[in-house]
Amino acid sequence: MAAGIGLVFPGQGSQSVGMGKALCDAHPALKQVYDEASAVLGYDSAALCFDGPAEKLNLTEYTQPALLVSSIAALRMLEPAGIKPVAVAGHSLGEYSALVAAGGVSFREAVGLVQKRGRYMSEAVTPGTGLVAALLGLASDVVKDVCREASSVGVVQAANFNSPGQVVIAGEKAAVERAIELAKGKGCKKAIPLPVSVPVHTPLMQQAADRLAKDLAAARWSDLRMPLINNAEAKPISKVGEIQASLVKQLPSSVLWEDSVQAMAKLGVTTFIEVGPGAVLTGLIKRILPDAKLLNVNDPKSLDATLQSVNG
Repeated sequence: MAAGIGLVFPGQGSQSVGMGKALCDAHPALKQVYDEASAVLGYDSAALCFDGPAEKLNLTEYTQPALLVSSIAALRMLEPAGIKPVAVAGHSLGEYSALVAAGGVSFREAVGLVQKRGRYMSEAVTPGTGLVAALLGLASDVVKDVCREASSVGVVQAANFNSPGQVVIAGEKAAVERAIELAKGKGCKKAIPLPVSVPVHTPLMQQAADRLAKDLAAARWSDLRMPLINNAEAKPISKVGEIQASLVKQLPSSVLWEDSVQAMAKLGVTTFIEVGPGAVLTGLIKRILPDAKLLNVNDPKSLDATLQSVNG
């Protein structure tokens, strides 16, 4: 049994049509995970994940439950291996998948919460007025300065501190465009607009956070079996009160992903398993901790490789 395992769960941007299909085809019992989600959502979750269309899958309100369901289906395949993670973490929406994995909330309850979260986020900002972009090659402090300067045009802030030299900014379109212009003047190698339909992790999400707070308070929570390193502060939390407060704070606050990964390493995590679609987090962790062992589970091949490595 490999020591020091941490589980990480992807967020928006990792979705793609067909995600989870190969795993479900190879392990038909997983269909019940999708069926359980469909009963909560009121539409066929498996059909959306496996067949799209992409335009619908990329809408925040649909993306979030789809990623949660796909991640938990992958997690179900890992569970028989009896892995006892040192800690868990998730990138933005992935924090909900991590909380299911840590025993903080039931899968069914989480599906309902992320459906509402996505809807509230979509309704908080008029479509087309926001923008999200990744800035490559600038130090975090420089990005903060650039956002501060561009704030004279509108709301813009660093939304995700993903890895050294990769910071995502988000906010009102004009302000983000101004920040990109300023960033290029300070040596930014590349600015990439991202396919995220809502400027999440900015103060524009405060209204969504306030609405979500009521649903989080009404949900049934349990203390965690292992700590979650939270996005908003990059610190280990495990008590119900901390979890609820952290999820409310998460929406208008930056995702401190680089610090979260370092915090997991401090707790003794040496092997990171990315559970769910894509390998975005694996790529980021490689840049944050070049010596870490990186595994993922998103199809039968990666599942077999991970199980072999963990049980080897």
